[in-house]
Amino acid sequence: MEQQSLNFERAMARLEEIVRQLERGEAPLDQALALFEEGSGLVRTCNDLLDKAELQVVRLMKGADGSPQEVPFVPEN
Repeated sequence: MEQQSLNFERAMARLEEIVRQLERGEAPLDQALALFEEGSGLVRTCNDLLDKAELQVVRLMKGADGSPQEVPFVPEN
């Protein structure tokens, strides 16, 4: 599956499918390794997509005059 063209939801759905297949333990070793490799790539893809989404998030806050003001999202630790 081409991981660059996946959206987050499709990547997660495929990753969940891979996890279910591996948890059943019925795949031969070579297939299990291929599934694991694909899953690892999907995890990277999902992390990249989440990182990009986080950069786009803005928090609306009230400005000094009470009107909404867009400010960059800063995660609170």
